[in-house]
Amino acid sequence: MATSRVIGLDIGSSGVRAAELEFGSGGPSGKNPPTLLRFGQVPLPPGAVRDGEVAQPATVSTALRQLWSQAKFVSKDVIIGVGNQRVIVRDVDLPWMPLAQIRETLPFQVNDLLPMSTDDALLDFYAIEEVTGPQGRMLRGMLVAAQRDTVSANVMAVEGAGLTPRMVDLNGFALARALTRGEFARSTVALVDIGASITTVVVAAQGIPRLVRSLPVGGHNVTAAIASALRIAPADAETIKREIGIGYAVPPERQDAAEATTTVLRSLVESIRNTFVYYSGNHPGGGIDVVVLTGGGSHLPGLGQYLSSASRLPVTLGDPLAGLRTGKFAGSEALHGAESLIALPIGLAFGVAA
Repeated sequence: MATSRVIGLDIGSSGVRAAELEFGSGGPSGKNPPTLLRFGQVPLPPGAVRDGEVAQPATVSTALRQLWSQAKFVSKDVIIGVGNQRVIVRDVDLPWMPLAQIRETLPFQVNDLLPMSTDDALLDFYAIEEVTGPQGRMLRGMLVAAQRDTVSANVMAVEGAGLTPRMVDLNGFALARALTRGEFARSTVALVDIGASITTVVVAAQGIPRLVRSLPVGGHNVTAAIASALRIAPADAETIKREIGIGYAVPPERQDAAEATTTVLRSLVESIRNTFVYYSGNHPGGGIDVVVLTGGGSHLPGLGQYLSSASRLPVTLGDPLAGLRTGKFAGSEALHGAESLIALPIGLAFGVAA
């Protein structure tokens, strides 16, 4: 039986993470579930990656070499993801033609839709459905436009570690692949991945992404606000953040930290809620059924209930390992505490194998 192995690589603000998956014949939709062969992660120092973009390629390259040495990945071919404020995702309807031809003509078709020159952007089109309207046969989908230099910085760091990026994918699409399986493949799900400095929101209906948005706020923003309010080191602020959470009573000496946490998270949750409202307003009768949280920031005590109260939707933690087999080199020790961080690399691996 033919098998294939794929490594998805997530370059985040707090660390680099990679997952190696093995797919049987038929790929992700085949009869046998994929196997997670290996997983590893290495932390990054503050500033190496800023706002979802590599700022210090040499530092990230060093961390990637360490990751490959520790996790014992055999291949050096990787799939990397992008997703920040400099990656634009927009709904568009384009005249029907084969997808390969659409991608060739994108620079000419979407030049007036972007706040940047198409010469400075990497473009892709994610087709969702075929529609017929006043202009005839059309393809409805999402235009993805990433500023070329933001992708180049990530590629440079990967190549500097001796790795070969075989494909660049959108983080939002990777999240949808990793988490909209099983019961979530049959409903409308809002995926909220709270990273260190970027929160990615994806609404997927029956497993198909319908909306992708990146918000420039994450867990580090809460930590920085506490550190500033109390005039303490970020490491101490991180500890306090985990102790007090949000929505709980705190002693007087923790009141300033609680107010700093609430200020940041109130703004973030309001942006998330507004994204849900926007989606529902543009999809009458297609409301969101459930919110699925992932990312390092998702485990802040009280956050799930806070978001549920604000959005009036049930909120649950995502499990990207559901439905996967686990190989002997990706045992409980490697995965312990990393369940919320593995969705992106798993989803990136699923994309190239689809």
